[in-house]
Amino acid sequence: MASERAIVNGDNDVIPRKMSRMDEKKPVTVVLGTQWGDEGKGKVVDMLATKADICCRCQGGNNAGHSVHVNGKQFAFHLLPSGIVNPSCTAVIGNGVVVHLPQLFHEIEANKHGLDNWKERLVISDRCHLVFDLHQQVDGLQESGRGKQVVSAMHAVIGTTKKGIGPVYSSKATRNGLRMCDLMGNFDLFSEKFHNLVDQYRRIFPDLVVDIEQELEVYKELRERVRPLVRETVSYLSFAIKTGKSLLVEGAQSTILDIDFGLYPYVTSSNCSIGGVCTGLGIPPHVIGDVIGVVKAYLTRVGSGGFPTELDNEDGERLLNGGHEYGTTTGRPRRCGWLDLVMLSYSKMINGFTALAVTKLDILDVFDEIKVGIAYHLDGKKVETFPASDEDLQKVKVEYSVLPGWKEKTENARKFSELPLNAQKYVEFIQDYLHVPVRWIGVGKDRDSMIEVF
Repeated sequence: MASERAIVNGDNDVIPRKMSRMDEKKPVTVVLGTQWGDEGKGKVVDMLATKADICCRCQGGNNAGHSVHVNGKQFAFHLLPSGIVNPSCTAVIGNGVVVHLPQLFHEIEANKHGLDNWKERLVISDRCHLVFDLHQQVDGLQESGRGKQVVSAMHAVIGTTKKGIGPVYSSKATRNGLRMCDLMGNFDLFSEKFHNLVDQYRRIFPDLVVDIEQELEVYKELRERVRPLVRETVSYLSFAIKTGKSLLVEGAQSTILDIDFGLYPYVTSSNCSIGGVCTGLGIPPHVIGDVIGVVKAYLTRVGSGGFPTELDNEDGERLLNGGHEYGTTTGRPRRCGWLDLVMLSYSKMINGFTALAVTKLDILDVFDEIKVGIAYHLDGKKVETFPASDEDLQKVKVEYSVLPGWKEKTENARKFSELPLNAQKYVEFIQDYLHVPVRWIGVGKDRDSMIEVF
């Protein structure tokens, strides 16, 4: 249900707008990335999880990286839903997630300083596919093989995290994968299936090194550690919804990395847009209410592929260093550029955002002027939407709007009216272009540095 909202700017002008009310919503709220990932979804999820009963991951694996800062403590999550930091929130790893069990327990150990009672609050779907070390080996072999070939649309180095995510989704699609329920069942049958999986990969990669018996011993121990956490989550979540529980779904990666809608082939191996929520958790579409798009106030990406607004200059270096733009999972420096509203419009079409959270606005404090990409032109003609082809994306010319900077620190602002006037206008420009209300604005790392706009 929509209600009238308003932004009050520095001159006390009231800007009326429609927005979905978070206290009058359906039981499931979804948080998705709108760009190339690294938008700060973990921080937004952590903030919203304080009012949620259950926080879910629906896709991806430990190639995701979400950083959360709470009360001076820093958490780095790859498989765990970020909402697990909140002691009243149950965390669910849904069937669409692929799980590397050694990484999962390593991650729990690394973050246990803030995970109270995690054993009672972590649930893993019995339908999750398992990532094995051999998948990670194959990932590296495939990526290095691409690098030896002529770079083309189909043979370019993708820039994967080498976490085995693509190969395990491939095993899933060819019906050779092993799931959590296989590990929980007859171990002799699990062992037989694992032997078959290794044999299939060795036929493709003869140099693949797998100590099968040692690996099986590891998983015999791991299955007892994970057993108390595993359950059938479709009925679990269905019952939670029917009994009035609120669910928060945390998307990993982002829309422009989606296997179908992203910049193929420079994409991840799962559906990280709105459709992946239903298939990755087994929930019906009609229970989804608010869909929140997380937008970094500028643009970053890792890996190869087109990047029309990329800044290969001093301004790009200022964004890189000011925003500490290094991957949570790999530590790789991110490519940086100006905000791209053509991309965001495309992302909005796919996901149907009801509200936006703009993060890292404070990183723009140092600029005299700020550019925003508002249109693409290809071969002298305006392009109506984000291209499917990376070849086309690399050739587009960007039309920019140039906005004045504010040259003031925003990190201490806690109300929209406390932001510099030009910072308010920057946020309003995004909102007006996309016709989606901005509900939150991030001006720092910690949970309390999110401005909620009423």
